[in-house]
Amino acid sequence: MKLLLATKNPGKVAEMRSLLAALPLDLVSAAEMEGAPDVNEDADTLEGNARKKAEALFAFSGLPTLADDTGLEVGALEGRPGVHSARYAGPNADDAANRQKLLEELDGAEDRTARFRTVVIYVDETGLHHFEGICPGTILDEERGRGGFGYDAVFVPDGTDRSFAELPSEEKNEVSHRGRALRLAALYLRDRFA
Repeated sequence: MKLLLATKNPGKVAEMRSLLAALPLDLVSAAEMEGAPDVNEDADTLEGNARKKAEALFAFSGLPTLADDTGLEVGALEGRPGVHSARYAGPNADDAANRQKLLEELDGAEDRTARFRTVVIYVDETGLHHFEGICPGTILDEERGRGGFGYDAVFVPDGTDRSFAELPSEEKNEVSHRGRALRLAALYLRDRFA
């Protein structure tokens, strides 16, 4: 049985494959499907974006589909960048530009608390299912580490003094927002495809 991962982001694909490896499923990413649509993530919520991607890729492929959307919610910025995390520095900004804008906005801020939140939506012919994971932490004053993607180099999860970019992927997946959401999804999928 194939499960379509509704993302073309190689970092997300690698994390999802690692976290779902124990399932008896053939995991295929949207990047591997010729003609797979790029979904405009213009919803007002993480849930809305994940649902759009899951439904669009399910309609395209007919395969059971798993999609996620993740936001970094920063206390001093009243929850920003949130749903706009991937395009925080502009519609064509890369990860480095987004991190730079975040660090500039937090320059001098005493409150550096933040949390990553991931919403995972699974859809198949029986309907839609929702899973969520949260990872609290703090934002650094400067980037640290070479691993990961997105905001990993500036985010330190609670319980460690290393950024996500400094953690080995297995260790990151144990505590991360995406890891938590995907473990819940994996429990459901294990029962669904057992």
